[in-house]
Amino acid sequence: MRVVFMGTPDFAVPTLARLAKDGHDIVAVYTRAPARAGRGMSLRPSPVHAQADALGVPVLTPSTLRTPEAAGTFSAHRADVAVVVAYGMLLPQTVLDAPKHGCLNLHGSLLPRWRGAAPIQRAVMAGDAESGVGVMRMEAGLDTGPVALEGRLPITPGMTAGALHDALMPLGAELMARALARLEQGALTFTPQAQEGVVYAHKIANDEARIDWSLAAGEVANRINGLSPFPGAFFEVDLGKGPERVKVLRAAAADAAGEAGTLLDADGTVACRDGAVRLIELRRAGKGGSASGPDFVRGARLTPGARLG
Repeated sequence: MRVVFMGTPDFAVPTLARLAKDGHDIVAVYTRAPARAGRGMSLRPSPVHAQADALGVPVLTPSTLRTPEAAGTFSAHRADVAVVVAYGMLLPQTVLDAPKHGCLNLHGSLLPRWRGAAPIQRAVMAGDAESGVGVMRMEAGLDTGPVALEGRLPITPGMTAGALHDALMPLGAELMARALARLEQGALTFTPQAQEGVVYAHKIANDEARIDWSLAAGEVANRINGLSPFPGAFFEVDLGKGPERVKVLRAAAADAAGEAGTLLDADGTVACRDGAVRLIELRRAGKGGSASGPDFVRGARLTPGARLG
């Protein structure tokens, strides 16, 4: 099939690679423009851009798709279908209608739960027991289209958003490959989403990253794991040179109690409103490596009773 692929982050790369491997004619890849990153702030292409270059596929990085020129360029690809995976830009109706079979989106949740920008993080933060990916036919509404296929995955205790993200990538690639195979055979059918259970996965706000020890232990642990590795939940503590930010990359609820925000032992257990959390992996600001809870407490020379803000 003639496919236009639209995606940006590493989450989309396995799907692009799989569709090319399956012999589909990837006529164009749309992705976000290169962004400045790293210490030198040099321009870096997106992961999808790099994969498209490796495949020898033409890459387009328009700043908008809402102009007549952009719509004309898109239509000229004469695509059978557009495959969209975390592209990061809303598609106008002219683009949605251009491919013969419309636009298929690979979404990182079990719709209608967690429509929107951060479905993987929100699922972990909420303590969901499972997550998954779905292939949806795109409409003008935000993730409202009917679903053709779903793949489910349990969220195991202590799983971070990063681990869930990595587990969903190959599952999503396989699911989209199956969807296009069925579409080519005229056998891909869609089911409207349920009207109940709609939840929006809003973009992560900066103020959500500071750990609130006044919440219950399970909620604190889920938030920490759901924000790992990015942006990373953090607290501040005085390590001898004034308040210093420390990111917590993994945590688990623990059977202990005390005043919220108080370090309870040398293993890195911190009291919450109800119960406590054990800090499993931490990273100090500006440091490259991470440390276990006990190693961090020992290296930082913290003692039980220390307050973490």
